[in-house]
Amino acid sequence: MGAKTSMLKDEVVDTANLDEIVHEDRRKTDFENAVEREKHSKKEERFPVWVKKSVLDYEKELKELQIELLKLQNHVKDKGLKVLMIFEGRDAAGKGGTIKRITEHLNPRGARIVALEKPSDVEKTQWYFQRYTEYLPSAGEMVLFDRSWYNRGGVEPVMGFCTPHEHQEFLDHVSEFEKMLVNSGIILFKFYFSVSKKEQARRFKARKTDPLKQFKLSPVDAKSQEMWDQYTTAKLTMLKASHTGTSPWVIIRSDNKKKARINCIKHILSSIQYPSKNQPDLKTSKKILAWGDEEIKLIESTIQPHINGDIKKG
Repeated sequence: MGAKTSMLKDEVVDTANLDEIVHEDRRKTDFENAVEREKHSKKEERFPVWVKKSVLDYEKELKELQIELLKLQNHVKDKGLKVLMIFEGRDAAGKGGTIKRITEHLNPRGARIVALEKPSDVEKTQWYFQRYTEYLPSAGEMVLFDRSWYNRGGVEPVMGFCTPHEHQEFLDHVSEFEKMLVNSGIILFKFYFSVSKKEQARRFKARKTDPLKQFKLSPVDAKSQEMWDQYTTAKLTMLKASHTGTSPWVIIRSDNKKKARINCIKHILSSIQYPSKNQPDLKTSKKILAWGDEEIKLIESTIQPHINGDIKKG
């Protein structure tokens, strides 16, 4: 009984001290809540931005095509296909930007970009095509070459990085090499991005002033405008030697980068049959995309007489 009486007294004492132990109300007032909301609204403040309709249309179409590229990649993996894409062209022609849009949302485990540095001293002693064969696609892979063995068809002979004999050897054997690749089951795409001299000059100027693009500038770039005719000669001889029924060239006119990217992707998607529901229109523009034999005729009809003379001499 005494113990119960003691407990009762303690409870009475605690009750008497309740006011002393009650915590302060931590809920925010309406004013404090209003201030907090205003802070958040300032962080999320938005500004009106004007965007060209053509840009919105491009982004919408690009997204649709990138979804199709994912479907294509799944098909390549499921069927064990081997896809090789070669991207060539003059400096600042838009090769890298197109490769970026193609691979942007693909699974990197099945889509590789190959952009080799200049050959090492050991590689210089090897068979010319040897260092490229290491990067060819295996079953279920898509491989994209940002420049390829066609360095010897363009940059090297123009800049003096190979001998005339080495250049001619390349021209004599490249089509046979590619025939072996195709016969081995590789699906080969060869894209040549063709930019005008005026547009190339504009892009070089932009690179000089844009800190995010200055890494693209090289000593070779500085010679591109100066040696424009020599590159045209090399381009023509290369196309004549390597545009074949087995491995044809697809020419992409790239003064308009966005149209060039769209048409390049459409050509890829329309060239391989893959399962797709609600496939978008894959029709390409004849103003943007042409075959190598058309480009050969165009160059021969517009090239300067003295360049023609050089070509006939070999």
